[in-house]
Amino acid sequence: MLSSLPKLTLWLVAFVAAMSAVVSGQSSSGRLTGKVTDKDGKPMAGITVVATNQTNSTSKTQRTKADGSYTIRLANGAYRITVAEPYEARFDRGKTDEYGAFANLICNAQKMCTALENVIIDGSERKIDFAVTDPAKDTAAKPGETAKSPFKTREVLDRWRIEFPEYERYGDKGVRGRDIPFRKTNKWYNPYDTNVLKGDKPVIGNDYFMVFSAVSTTGVELRRTPSGNNVSSASPNSNNFFGRPESFSLGQTMQVSFEFFKGQTVFRPRAWAVKVSPTFSLPNYLNARENGIVNVDVRRGTTRTDYHVSLEEAFAEVKLFDVNDNYDFVSVRAGIQPFNADFRGFLFSDNNLGFRVFGGHSNNKSQFNFAYFRSIEKDTNSGLNSMKKLRPQNIYIANYYRQDFLTKGYTIQAVAAYNDDRADKHYDENGFLVRPALIGSARPHNVKAGYLGFNGDGHIGILNLTNSYYYAFGHDDFNPIAGKRTEISAHMAAVEASIDKNWLRFRGSVFFASGDKNPTDDKANGFDAILDDPNFAGGQFSYWNRQGIRLVSTEVGLVQSNSLLPTLRSSKTEGQSNFVNPGIMIFNAGVDAELTQTIKAVFNANYLRFHRTDVLEYVLFEPVVRHDIGYDLSLGAVYRPFLINNITMTFGGSMFFAGKGFRDVYTDRTQNCPIPNFCTPGPQIVNPSKPQYSLFSQLKLIF
Repeated sequence: MLSSLPKLTLWLVAFVAAMSAVVSGQSSSGRLTGKVTDKDGKPMAGITVVATNQTNSTSKTQRTKADGSYTIRLANGAYRITVAEPYEARFDRGKTDEYGAFANLICNAQKMCTALENVIIDGSERKIDFAVTDPAKDTAAKPGETAKSPFKTREVLDRWRIEFPEYERYGDKGVRGRDIPFRKTNKWYNPYDTNVLKGDKPVIGNDYFMVFSAVSTTGVELRRTPSGNNVSSASPNSNNFFGRPESFSLGQTMQVSFEFFKGQTVFRPRAWAVKVSPTFSLPNYLNARENGIVNVDVRRGTTRTDYHVSLEEAFAEVKLFDVNDNYDFVSVRAGIQPFNADFRGFLFSDNNLGFRVFGGHSNNKSQFNFAYFRSIEKDTNSGLNSMKKLRPQNIYIANYYRQDFLTKGYTIQAVAAYNDDRADKHYDENGFLVRPALIGSARPHNVKAGYLGFNGDGHIGILNLTNSYYYAFGHDDFNPIAGKRTEISAHMAAVEASIDKNWLRFRGSVFFASGDKNPTDDKANGFDAILDDPNFAGGQFSYWNRQGIRLVSTEVGLVQSNSLLPTLRSSKTEGQSNFVNPGIMIFNAGVDAELTQTIKAVFNANYLRFHRTDVLEYVLFEPVVRHDIGYDLSLGAVYRPFLINNITMTFGGSMFFAGKGFRDVYTDRTQNCPIPNFCTPGPQIVNPSKPQYSLFSQLKLIF
């Protein structure tokens, strides 16, 4: 008996293995069977039945036998059932329950159902009986009948109202949980569903559409930047030349947009469109902790709460003509509209009153813009259009794009611009004089500056590349720092290269803007833009780029908010360009990390240097200002909880470690420091004990 034990064990193992294979086979595949007949119910032999997997598009076929029967073994999943030409299937509308709970009939214009989708194979046998016909014999119309179309079309009102069937993508009847991306019921508030509010369906006929959208942006920021002091200091017992540096701001902006247009919304450009976007700053709050910052009147104290209503978009657009049969076009747009002169916002980026002709050719590989803007004055505190008066400034911009230049995936752009900024006197909303800038010999003057630029963006192989170059020329008929007419000749260059490695993007970039060597001659060699808003070298997360740092003891800024250029302007949005400035060099290294599908982290490290410091020495009466500005370190995070941009939370923090040149600008002896305990005693200031910082968060909601 013991000798028979190994044999018994061997048989048991073989039996278990066989049963496992059977069970596995039953759980992973099934059979599709049925009978094919003609319209009179007679069996049809030799008909090729085709079963196509709706996930991987693989197909299996089987020819019917003499009695019209067929059997196809299929892996579990969802299948589309048809027959091979020259025959067509005729599935019965009255048998949808027999075909399966998820089955969906595909019918043509004559209500002939030629295909059956979402037939679920789940390890068992699925029986599908249906009829076939030869369409060639049915196309001839009988007397009094309309000929049947041979083309297969879905039975719908129009192409805008094609509804997705309820489709379970994995074909396993919800074993993994309900995962049905296409639904028959649409909700107006769901961004994944189609509705008339988002322009997915026409509101009138088949080509009149409406788009209603709303954006809410809430921002909170705590910062430490150098701030000036005066005889009306908020701390009367303080004898420091500099005031308290910390400030807190809260901003809430709401924009509602309504757009109505005629067009097909796919490849053919729209025939015309109108759009209006009222924008509300409710409120804009600042606590500066020092007098003379929120308002020129020190009696207003250290806090400010401001409200403003604006129009950031209000334009009409008309397509003039199509260039060719591929719908390359030429259109014109007039009114308040957004415009960005280049890829990264180095020269001009604004929403303002203008007239623009734009279009494309060569199958949209080439695009062009010709734009003219007559600037509206800006609201000082919100940065929105003030809607009170026009500014005497005319801006002309032309650019041309060419995709796939030399290599696929790389786009080049040529830019020509002219800024005609005429002399006038203007005080901002807080009572400060911003035109002309209150520095040097302040008097109204004209700035007429031209720009020629070359930009590129895209990828060359695995290398992502962005590059930019601008040359500025023209004249300023009375620069306040030089005290005379100056001829403009300045340069700007930038390049960023990055490589993607799985979920990481490694970046390196360099930014250069030329500075002026001699502030008293008739040459202006410091580069300045028209109205820049650069997304470069850390963008919104960078301390240097984000903060507006005032040049204390003057009424101008060393650098303006949302700018990289140390231009010594009174205001980026309300002041005039100044081409007598120190210039800058920025060296950046960064990493973008897609930590999860919902969280992206952005790391940046910048090293900054003045290109020339002669202007700063002249303006501040400093014998020596060194070139070292310092280090700017930042960390940001973008959180999209629902994997879409309708809800986005952005968090950022940055620290600025002042270099010797920056400390030369803001100190003249150890007791005169912009920040308490900022300086250490001694002739050589090495390390500030309190570096400057910025902490901010933003919540953006889009409907």
